[in-house]
Amino acid sequence: MSEGSDLEIYVPVTVETAWRALRDKEAVLQWHGWQADDLEREVEEIFFGDVVEDEENHVLTANGGDRFSVTADGDGARIRLTRAPLTGNAEWDVYYDDITEGWISFLQQLRYALTRGVTTARRTHFLHAGKHHFDEVASSLGIGELAGLAPESPFEAEIAGERVHGRVWFRSANQLGLTVAEWGEGLLVFGGPTPPAERGTTMAIVSTYGLSDADFDALGARWRERWPTNSVTPAH
Repeated sequence: MSEGSDLEIYVPVTVETAWRALRDKEAVLQWHGWQADDLEREVEEIFFGDVVEDEENHVLTANGGDRFSVTADGDGARIRLTRAPLTGNAEWDVYYDDITEGWISFLQQLRYALTRGVTTARRTHFLHAGKHHFDEVASSLGIGELAGLAPESPFEAEIAGERVHGRVWFRSANQLGLTVAEWGEGLLVFGGPTPPAERGTTMAIVSTYGLSDADFDALGARWRERWPTNSVTPAH
């Protein structure tokens, strides 16, 4: 994605409901990032710290300069994110594309939460691995063939040792999203670099709803067992 480009999602809710998902802290915690010790601090800093809010026009410039706008679109709403420009600081700007990929993940998690009307608190496992391409890790997990399916396509597959089914939620240049019924109608967001890009970091956000503690822990154990060994797996 080039500097200054927009990311957009359509959600089948009112503008007011979509705006609330950006301005209510508990709502943001349901879709932004993944569970981690610093998630609340990150959400507070990005969405409620040094921000510029135009509530009348439903426009929010977040801390860091990324700009959200919510507009009516037929019976629903469109949420647009315009990335902040490059800073000119080479040490920071090298992460620009990685941050954009993160926003793609989080906006799709937002679309999921609003489209499905999620009310149950989510619990997540997050995994990432360096020096691997998307297709390498996807193949080891059992989702390699699913990457070629079109959005909304149904699937059934063995993923990380568990037989699951659902639908393709989205597909971007570097990411794949799958709904997974067995995770309490959960969501998998999986992404990583693809050739000819140099090898980089591949990640997975496993979002679950309503699983028992035992099932949630077992799910994480299955994923960690099959995840590449040269990886970092933060606590969920």
